[in-house]
Amino acid sequence: MGTYHQLYGDERSRESPAPAEAQMQAGAEGGGRVSRCCWKCSVTQLKKIFWGVAVVLGVCSSWSGSTQLAKLTFKKFDAPFTLTWFATNWNFLFFPLYYLGHVFKSAEKQSPKQRYRECCRFFGDNGLTLKVFFTKAAPFGVLWTLTNYLYLHAIKKINTTDVSVLFCCNKAFVFLLSWIVLRDRFMGVRIVAAIFAIAGIVMMTYADGFHSHSVIGIALVVGSASMSALYKVLFKLLLGSAKFGEAALFLSVLAVFNVLFVTCIPVILYFTKVEYWSSFAVVPWGNLCGFSILLLTFNILLNFGIAITYPTLISLGIVLSVPVNAVVDHYTSEIVFNSVRVIAIVIIGLGFLLLLLPEEWDVWVIKLLTRLKVRKKEEIPEGNGDITSGLPNKSRRTRPSMSSFAH
Repeated sequence: MGTYHQLYGDERSRESPAPAEAQMQAGAEGGGRVSRCCWKCSVTQLKKIFWGVAVVLGVCSSWSGSTQLAKLTFKKFDAPFTLTWFATNWNFLFFPLYYLGHVFKSAEKQSPKQRYRECCRFFGDNGLTLKVFFTKAAPFGVLWTLTNYLYLHAIKKINTTDVSVLFCCNKAFVFLLSWIVLRDRFMGVRIVAAIFAIAGIVMMTYADGFHSHSVIGIALVVGSASMSALYKVLFKLLLGSAKFGEAALFLSVLAVFNVLFVTCIPVILYFTKVEYWSSFAVVPWGNLCGFSILLLTFNILLNFGIAITYPTLISLGIVLSVPVNAVVDHYTSEIVFNSVRVIAIVIIGLGFLLLLLPEEWDVWVIKLLTRLKVRKKEEIPEGNGDITSGLPNKSRRTRPSMSSFAH
């Protein structure tokens, strides 16, 4: 191979091409590089979109599936807190699963202990100490438990369509809390989205005629969405942003907190007969494990899906779970889709989609409109030159000055 390149170089030095041929060759090479670059970019984008569709379907099916399975479980096993505790214990698998991915994908493989120590730096210079555990992990463990418990308890009171659509309001609550606590940039469109969310909650309450049962259910979901928003904002305030390994370790630590400090609550609820079952043989273990696996899958896709696709596409999966739950409810329950309920669902969904707009969306819109105006200004003189002028050379000369003036 080396001889071939040497010979090729000698031939080129003996017979150098003419200047015009050299320019043509350089142009061809440049064009080839640009086309290769564009091809690589388009393939990368197509891969991201393909994985995005897969992740959206995964998020949608796991979230709606877990919601429907929870509803089904409560017919045999009426214990929402125990189900919350059981499913949260599965979070312990986050770090082991992340480490398996690290072993298969990373070029520089580390031992579990090395990787654990590196990820522990997220908690501070001293790593995961007892003080850090109680000050930085325990509060999030409480918020995690409350979010899931309130959501599951709401499923007992109202239909899954209302629960899933009302939980979408957490995006609006995150914006409002970030604006107040983190001093995030004020955005008019997000205020409109927050108003839509509040209006949707009121309309959803009105849809069932303000009955105590539905009002309690709606209050529970709104409480769950609020706890979820508080979790996200506090995480950003106290811990900042986390890498994949750090996020996996943090979620596994929440499972440790759940086992050590939350286990006593289901035991107390059992002996006080608040959440009671006659024997362990009656417990639908298949439903409990199925719900936990679906919830774990949902959280994995939500936290690590951004590695392979766009974050906006992942969020769309949550919105798409609403029509899926609506279809299931239509065939399995006595839900009435009156005009007020439909309008409330549409308003909350629209508010959620508005919150997905990037912060610089207004700048992008202005740039797009400016480009469109520039193109129109360039097209007008070109059209005049073709129709009226009998001097095409003149019109060609004036075109560059017009385009530069427009820019």
